[in-house]
Amino acid sequence: MHKSKLGGLIIDCESNDLAAAAEFWSAALGAPLKEPLDTQSDQYVKLDMPPDSPYVEVQTVDHASRVHLDIESDDIAAEVRRLENLGATKVAAVKDWIVMEAPTGQRFCVVPAENADFETRANKWPD
Repeated sequence: MHKSKLGGLIIDCESNDLAAAAEFWSAALGAPLKEPLDTQSDQYVKLDMPPDSPYVEVQTVDHASRVHLDIESDDIAAEVRRLENLGATKVAAVKDWIVMEAPTGQRFCVVPAENADFETRANKWPD
């Protein structure tokens, strides 16, 4: 058995100005930046969301701007297999997560569980 749940939303911005993108989304969502922005090395900016909300991150990308979601799992390989059985395809492995595509074309990531409420709110799946 493994577990998974919606982890968060990632706002992909095709932009060279991560600070401006993060400031816009911070103001739009009423969520301050979680940490100071280091524009020299940061590709991601986390917003400080309420504890019972999915996390939200703003990131710079080299493809068209879009929003994608992350599915957290305590067993990434098992979750990828489950999603492949539902019709998703694996697109790429990046660091410790997998980029996938739904049968309807949306991209999403399967990432390691990190939300504090993971154990109590995650779905349980047979392997």
